[in-house]
Parts: sequence; C-alpha cells; structure tokens
Amino acid sequence: MSVPAAYLGVIIIWSTTPLAIKWSSETGIMFGVSGRMLLGASLCLLIITLLRVDFPWHRAARRSYLAASISIYGALMVTYWGAQFISSGLIAVLFGTAPIVTSLLTIILLGERQISWNKWAGMLLGVIGLGLIFNSELSIGTESIKGLLAVLLAVILHSFSAVWIKRMNVSLSPLAITSGGLLVALPLYGITWIMLGESLPTNISTRSMLSIIYLGIFGSVLGFIFYYYILKHLDAKRVALITLITPISALFLGQNLNGEIIQATIWLGACIVLGGLGLYQWGKS
Repeated sequence: MSVPAAYLGVIIIWSTTPLAIKWSSETGIMFGVSGRMLLGASLCLLIITLLRVDFPWHRAARRSYLAASISIYGALMVTYWGAQFISSGLIAVLFGTAPIVTSLLTIILLGERQISWNKWAGMLLGVIGLGLIFNSELSIGTESIKGLLAVLLAVILHSFSAVWIKRMNVSLSPLAITSGGLLVALPLYGITWIMLGESLPTNISTRSMLSIIYLGIFGSVLGFIFYYYILKHLDAKRVALITLITPISALFLGQNLNGEIIQATIWLGACIVLGGLGLYQWGKS
C-alpha cells in the first residue's frame, strides 16, 4: 500500500466523517449509529477470517476490547446525540483537541510529569479558542451548548480509551482491537436502542443510507487500518499534521455541502484551537 495514498485516505475519511454522522442520523440516531457498527463489525470479522488474523479472547485481550468500546460506544454515542445541535465542522474542531486531552489524561492517569512550556502554552490556547467557540454558540441558543458539551465529553471518552489501552500495553493487532471493541459495543447499542424506544424508520433517504454504509466501511474499518499503517511508516509529527488539516476541511465541507452557517468567531476560535495544537506539537522545535 502506498503511504501517501493511505495518508490522503485518512485525511479524507476524518474530514468527511462528521458530515456523514449528521446525514446518517437523519432517519434516527440509533438506526444510524447501530447500522454503522453492525456493518463495521461484520466487515472486520470477514477480514479476520479471510486473512487469518490472530483474534485472541484471553483476559488481557478482553480488557483491551472493553477499553476500545469506551470510544466505540461511549464517545460515538454522545457524538451522534450532540451532532443534532451543532455543525459537522465544529465536531471536527472539537475532536482536533484530542491530543491535548490525551496528554492531560496521561499526566493524571500515568503520572507523566515532564510537560514542556510549549505544551502548556498550546493547552492554554486551546482553552481560549474553545471559550470563543462556546461564547459564539451561546449567543445562538442553549441547544448548541448541549451539543458542544456532548462532543467534548466524547473527546474525553475517546482519549481515556486510548490512554487505558496504552497503559495495558497488550500485544494485539489494530484490527483485533477494533473488532473486539465493536463486538463489545454492539450489545450496548442494542440495549440503548431499546431503552430509548426509537422505532425503525419507515422511509430511509438515499443520503442517509449511503452515509451509514460509508461510515461502516470507511469510518469504522478502513480509516483505522490506514491510520495505523501510516503510523508505522511515518514519524508521529507528520501523522499529527492530520489533526490540523481535517478540522478546517470539515468546516468547508459542512458549509458548502450541508449549508452550515459558520460565524466569523467560530473560524477565529477554530484557528486559535489549531494554533494551540500546532504549538503543542511543534512549539519546542
């Protein structure tokens, strides 16, 4: 596989995922997210079977799958709920702060104390940028704030999942972790669907169905495979560039393909957040 092609693939997938989440939820949140996960899990198991990838189920592996499900179920569930209230571009901007949140959780949970000045400065800029975004959305209405808080919770859950997996340090393939996490998450989605009492949609739009299929294949499976592939072949700094590119491209996509109105203060807040992320990643050099 070509490394540049995989790199471009990750950028495209991460840029389009927030918009696809909004479109796939048009016929119901639970139908959209559950359909995506069922398709993704089926595809993962098919690949494991055909390629004979090792898929252990020992105690340490099960704990890793449980940790992965915190992101696959917890983070995505609240993201889908929050997507009702905010633009797809804002979802991408908030998830762009994941490296900073992961670092904070690493300090808290793993006891890592050696944090350089640029990282602290980057975190501060990120907070300032988020403050601008929250202030702008508050002027629109409280519904937007619910969406922002939900997606911020999703970022925390996603980052906590990554730190927990890193802390356990179990030798498993990315495909095995993704597959195990999906299998743990699927029953949880089913239980949530029953508890919320959402009925099956009687009329599914073409856009919604294609978005579910796209997310099931690319968002849940190929995106992870491409990401871990480039992580093996490129240094972390080049990979980290993706988190600076995708929020801006997602904002443009939401504005042009979904008619989302992005205020000037949102662009300013997003630029400050990304500036903080850039300082966090490369400020020392």
